[in-house]
Amino acid sequence: MINQILVILFVIAIVWFFFIKKKPTVAQKKAKAAKKRKENIDDEMLECRECGVYVSQEEAILSNGLYYCSDECLKAS
Repeated sequence: MINQILVILFVIAIVWFFFIKKKPTVAQKKAKAAKKRKENIDDEMLECRECGVYVSQEEAILSNGLYYCSDECLKAS
């Protein structure tokens, strides 16, 4: 009796997994990919005031409204 119930539940689970479970639509996949691309582009490149090297905004040092690539360039100005 229990074996029959387990087999029926197993068959129902397989049917649900393969046929009923909602898969992401093409639009959802495209939206997710666009969001991921946007996250990669958000970091802006800034020019060092002293040496002219471009550095990402996350790595740049901000001092008196000017961006520097390193402590050496900051001290040299």
